[in-house]
Amino acid sequence: MPSERIQPVTNPPGENALFMILTINQNQDALDSVIDFAAGFTAIVRSLSKRFPQSHFNAVMGFGSDAWDRLFPNQPKPKELATFQEIRGKKYVAVSTAGDLFFHVRADSQDICFELASIIHQQLHDATSAVDETHGFRYLDGRAIIGFVDGTENPESEIAADYALVGDEDPEFKHGSYAFTQKYLHDMEKWRALSTEEQEKVIGRRKFDDIELSDEEKPKTAHNNVSKAHDADGNELKILRANVAFAKPSSNEYGTYFIGYAKSFSVTHTMLKNMFSGNEEGFTDRLLDFSTPISGCLFFVPTYDFLDDLGDD
Repeated sequence: MPSERIQPVTNPPGENALFMILTINQNQDALDSVIDFAAGFTAIVRSLSKRFPQSHFNAVMGFGSDAWDRLFPNQPKPKELATFQEIRGKKYVAVSTAGDLFFHVRADSQDICFELASIIHQQLHDATSAVDETHGFRYLDGRAIIGFVDGTENPESEIAADYALVGDEDPEFKHGSYAFTQKYLHDMEKWRALSTEEQEKVIGRRKFDDIELSDEEKPKTAHNNVSKAHDADGNELKILRANVAFAKPSSNEYGTYFIGYAKSFSVTHTMLKNMFSGNEEGFTDRLLDFSTPISGCLFFVPTYDFLDDLGDD
């Protein structure tokens, strides 16, 4: 029977978030350690949830394509799980970077995110190497660092699972999710040099009230024009974004950690191709003049039951 114990990919972005990407060392002991940790991950999350019941704590663990092949060589593989290949357009590049394990931790306070990160390090530091760790936060009323409300195009919570979780198209991995991550850095000096009206044309929405611009006002290169995907009948396809802001103002570092959860990575990939190399009309995303991805990696997030069952193997 299909599992109903689903990792919380559809939860809100939260007040604080922590993202970790690790690679697995090249030896069997490392693989064994990762499998042991993954088999106990649900129990760790459950313990922290009970310790801090009012914190809205939750956590997700995912696996990259190479890691899946190494960890589970005798098991089937999610249909669309593969190493992300960079998308290189005439002007913009969606880079591909390394990553075997992915953790997405959310809570109202950063110290609880730290608590799980510390446990991960204690148990996996001999088996893995760190690629990236990013601490994100809810900025004002859910805005990106560039000042616009983020996640407006997300599906409503009642139907989010229909877009974020694998269905009957891949029954062995039903209720799992494809997580694609990109870490964007923003050129804030260049961005702030634009008038509010020009910024709104880049995004395609009003800055103050988040109302979408009319078709007459909105350029073809607007972010919310180019970043959409449609099926053969013209119906819009959606993913679930859980983006958060991150920043180091003293270092002039301002960014957005983009994470898109989807039932099919092909939807996310179409959005990326439209943005970076051009949509059917040949337009690219002008937001990329101000926002540059420095990472890009695809992971599959299985169910909690899948992780628990690793302890039986």
